[in-house]
Amino acid sequence: MQIPIIAVVGPTASGKTALAVKLAKHFNGEIISADSMQIYKYLDIATAKPDEDEKEGISHHLMDFLEPDERFSVSQYKKLADKAAEDIYSRGKIPVLVGGTGLYVDNFLNAVELTEYELSMDIREKLMKRAEEEGVEKLYQELKAFDPEAAEKINPNDKKRIVRAHELYEATGVTITQQNKASKVNPTPYKACIIGLNAYDRDVLYSRINLRVDKMAEAGLLEETKNFYSKYTPDTAGQAIGYKELLPYLNGEKSLEECLENLKMATRRYAKRQLTWFRRNENINWIYIDSKSLDEITQEAIGIIKDSELFTEDTDEH
Repeated sequence: MQIPIIAVVGPTASGKTALAVKLAKHFNGEIISADSMQIYKYLDIATAKPDEDEKEGISHHLMDFLEPDERFSVSQYKKLADKAAEDIYSRGKIPVLVGGTGLYVDNFLNAVELTEYELSMDIREKLMKRAEEEGVEKLYQELKAFDPEAAEKINPNDKKRIVRAHELYEATGVTITQQNKASKVNPTPYKACIIGLNAYDRDVLYSRINLRVDKMAEAGLLEETKNFYSKYTPDTAGQAIGYKELLPYLNGEKSLEECLENLKMATRRYAKRQLTWFRRNENINWIYIDSKSLDEITQEAIGIIKDSELFTEDTDEH
């Protein structure tokens, strides 16, 4: 018997959280977060983590549980998400997955098992230092030599992914391409109906992003950023969009207005990357949010879910 899953995906600021809460209330569900930054404690404003009012009494899982300096892998996420889904369903409720981290969503729903490997900060620091001193191009050329297939899929300027490919190879002797081919895909224990949020007019989404950044600034994003950098080094959690863009202001290098504009630009670029990822999934049922109220979007989503036959004799609506 497959566990029925309602999933809400899409770019940042598209209204995923609000819709997921409405669907959880309608279908007697609980929410599983699929956001790689909302997993961290204290990163509240920058990650647009919903507060208690926004949760509307709905239980949220895999959110706000990890220290900002702790490492966390996709494989770890899948194990915890599997456990959460089983727990929710065993209590007669429906799991509602929501988030914009495509890698989390895909690996959870498609039952992909990823190879684990020990992270070595020494290796990463050495590679990052090389990237700064010798240039990313040098590392990219080396990647082309030991894993040409991966190099074809990675932008030559994408320092993070290039370093990660080197790191895996140095730590395990296995290339990313070899790892991907060795990853096992088992029959998924889930039957999912995936709702995707998007806008026909890109300016609609960009306006929502700009407004969100303005509200984040009003809510105390600068103070949260100061607190973060006073306690933590800018490692994984420090890559959250919203912190690193304000660092030049804290260092006295740029005005706050410039940094906030850069934050809006970085968030818009991130939204484009999210959409590129999700568009590859032919199983997503897209809802376009242009000029629609939350109630209208919710009713459209409910209709899609009911028409999808998500709930059958084998996967009953609780």
